[in-house]
Amino acid sequence: MPRKGGKHADMVKETQAQCKRPKLDTAGSPSVLRFESPDSLFRSLISPMEEEVFFREYWEQKPLLVQRNDALVAAYYQCLFQLSDLMELCSQGLYYGRDVNVCRCVNGKKKVLNKEGRVNYMQLKKDFDQKKATIQFHQPQRFKDELWKIQEKLECYFGSLVGSNVYITPQGSQGLPPHYDDVEVFILQLEGEKHWRLYKPTVPLAREYNVESEDRIGNPTHEFILKPGDLLYFPRGTIHQADTPHGISHSTHVTISTYQNNSWGDFLLDAIPGLVFDAAKEDVALRMSIPRQLLMQVNTADSTKKLSSLLRRLADHLESSRELRSSDMKKDFIMHRLPPCLGCDSDPLTPGGKLPKIDSKIKLQFRDHAIITVEPDQEHADEIRREMVYVYHSLKNRRETHMMGTEDDTASEDGLAQTHGLQFPLSYLDALKQIWSSSTVNVKELNLTSDEEKENLALSLWTECLIEVL
Repeated sequence: MPRKGGKHADMVKETQAQCKRPKLDTAGSPSVLRFESPDSLFRSLISPMEEEVFFREYWEQKPLLVQRNDALVAAYYQCLFQLSDLMELCSQGLYYGRDVNVCRCVNGKKKVLNKEGRVNYMQLKKDFDQKKATIQFHQPQRFKDELWKIQEKLECYFGSLVGSNVYITPQGSQGLPPHYDDVEVFILQLEGEKHWRLYKPTVPLAREYNVESEDRIGNPTHEFILKPGDLLYFPRGTIHQADTPHGISHSTHVTISTYQNNSWGDFLLDAIPGLVFDAAKEDVALRMSIPRQLLMQVNTADSTKKLSSLLRRLADHLESSRELRSSDMKKDFIMHRLPPCLGCDSDPLTPGGKLPKIDSKIKLQFRDHAIITVEPDQEHADEIRREMVYVYHSLKNRRETHMMGTEDDTASEDGLAQTHGLQFPLSYLDALKQIWSSSTVNVKELNLTSDEEKENLALSLWTECLIEVL
């Protein structure tokens, strides 16, 4: 639960140390990616493909193959994850199912070879060497700093969660049968070579994972070999299968994926309830009761005309208000995304420097890691519905649980994951928008009634490391 903001007394004591931002350890090979901004990172990831061309001609439309034959890129990709990393990682306490899957495609079906409990490296290597099993490593960004850097920037770029899996497959073997996924996929070839076959989707932009049989998918639309430093993109729903050719000791690639449940349909499911609630305040037609026994009827076809009419009224309300709120999707994203990549050994962010005063000039920081929403008061849900402003951020999220589907140590008593942020009265909304939309702002010029409110708002954001005092 976000804590209340806007109360000056006893909030914090001034500290002198600035928010810690230690330098990252250098990777094993010089980076060929540009981390100055989310935009520069993505552009360097798909280089030499132009960003504009990619989104106009490929994104959600068709596969893109970037074959580079570049030794520098290949060396950098190899440092992201290698087969030789497994021994050290296994010593950290990996578990079958949670961290690692061992599998092989046999007669068009996935055969899982997982053992129970903790992963033993010698057993894992034995299954790899003797059973020709593929090792699937879940969410390696939890352990590999360079992948953390890449995925954190990509989450800022897309505004969507970005996960990853590493696949290590021995020669002459295939890990998974032909299938399609519910995510946009970027594949980076790290070691060895992989033979890929892609097929026309049976479900374009699919919303769920599914295995397809060989007799249903037809001939490949694309067939090629990925080599170290190469990149492959394909949209969700693209049927694919891949194997390591004979004569290649093994193949290692990382699959970076995004845009799961991030469609217009998902956004509407999230936004429509709030839209109906707001419109019903002004439109009596939405407050009229439904016909008697409607909920008891088997056939409700007679109600479709009325519902269509009400939906048109909702559309008219949206056109006039131009206000569409998405709270749950925003909150889910900010709660579960990666924290900023400040360094593998860095301490948690703590507020530092000068306390903001009424005469201070302030600047928003970590803009890509914070959102503003307007929601019902979470502390008084049983009383009259009162709207509050919430500022959520991901600065205190835990890298170790990213994309793992498990609650971290900040889970609340009711079992829900804890959100990090602040709660303000609705009257603070304009001032918050002012801070978010400005490069710098003077505290005394914030759109609030009193100097006390202005100073309290600045101090609240400062305690969460969301602003710095210039």
